[in-house]
Amino acid sequence: MSKLILCNARILTLAQHAAGPRRGEAMRELGVIERGFVVMQRGLIEAVGSGEVPPEHEGAQDDIVDVEGRVVMPAFTDCHTHACFVGERYDETAMRLAGTDYLSILAAGGGIMSTVRAVRGATHDQLVESIRTHLRQMRTTGTAHVEIKSGYGLERAAELKMLAAIAEVAQHDLGFIAGTFLGAHAIDGPEDAYTTAVIDEMLPAVVARHGPIACDVYCEKSAWPRDAARRLFERAKTLGCPLRAHVDQFNELGFLDDALALGARTVDHLEASSDAALSRVAQSSAIAVLLPGCGLTLDLRFANGRALLDAGAGVAIATNFNPGSSPMTSMPLTIALAARFYRMTHAEAINAACWNSACALGLEKKTGSIEVGKRADLIVLPTTDERALAYEWGAVTPISTYLGGELLDCSDIWC
Repeated sequence: MSKLILCNARILTLAQHAAGPRRGEAMRELGVIERGFVVMQRGLIEAVGSGEVPPEHEGAQDDIVDVEGRVVMPAFTDCHTHACFVGERYDETAMRLAGTDYLSILAAGGGIMSTVRAVRGATHDQLVESIRTHLRQMRTTGTAHVEIKSGYGLERAAELKMLAAIAEVAQHDLGFIAGTFLGAHAIDGPEDAYTTAVIDEMLPAVVARHGPIACDVYCEKSAWPRDAARRLFERAKTLGCPLRAHVDQFNELGFLDDALALGARTVDHLEASSDAALSRVAQSSAIAVLLPGCGLTLDLRFANGRALLDAGAGVAIATNFNPGSSPMTSMPLTIALAARFYRMTHAEAINAACWNSACALGLEKKTGSIEVGKRADLIVLPTTDERALAYEWGAVTPISTYLGGELLDCSDIWC
């Protein structure tokens, strides 16, 4: 089988020398090879190094691409999305522009619940096609791997329908698609009855069908209260599920400490977290997943990313793609937002979008860096300087994207 070789490249290897997410000074390390090559074969990285391609890695039938000094780096991992949905919320945009806040829209039956109604009425095939459409959009901006949550079903049959659609797409996709159970996205009906049903019936049914899938909860006013969220996590932990939490988006309700105590893999949002709470996150093993698309869309409130980084937290960034609070699919735009509103350096933002985001999904042994033996998940930027990602507003999109060593046509949204 012929090899695919990229040469004359500025390579950001993000080569990792310690296990787990990067923290502190390591967030500023990109493992740069100023001028080098990457050899891909059978979907994996066979060699990476500086200078010319060694003769032992070349063959007469090899495809060799001179990238003319452009940046070659790991493809992005979007570790927090709600990409399984149908319908739109254009009317809610008008309401927000008129001054109605998000929680008021939710309380009036809009927000999450409007999408719940659309998803409940959708077929399995419609959900599959919606995911694939969203993935095609993500791939045009260099995203290889995506976490997709349920949470727009809020009843057993609809949640299982969503997770089945996510699993079908994952089975045939070139990248990693990680499903997450988010039956605790909102409360549909009497609070005690609904939360009990999710904990005692829906979660066990999901695990019986999909194994110990990641379990998420949205703890917030007008969503899940702290006590119920804690009980859900305690049950999920006994079932072997990795724990993820939407926490402190609008209000600091105390559940962040519960999530940390129960060993949550990630704590996401944190816009309302106090400095003391952020310090506790930094001292924990949890990865802080920051979602600037929400602040951009809703209220211009952003987590204190600089405080988290300076305290030594493992920080990842993601689009939080969804039809209401973050209708964006671009990781380059997420990097630009992170640089401005979290005060991340360009290197920190790149590590947060590639390595730490892969760690958030447990994929760091397979992807997230350019190292021998890992998957050949790479992007070629149209620039010779990676700082353009943070400098421009989402305009630096790849001229080439490789997933498992296969070249995608990113000039076409239907790639």
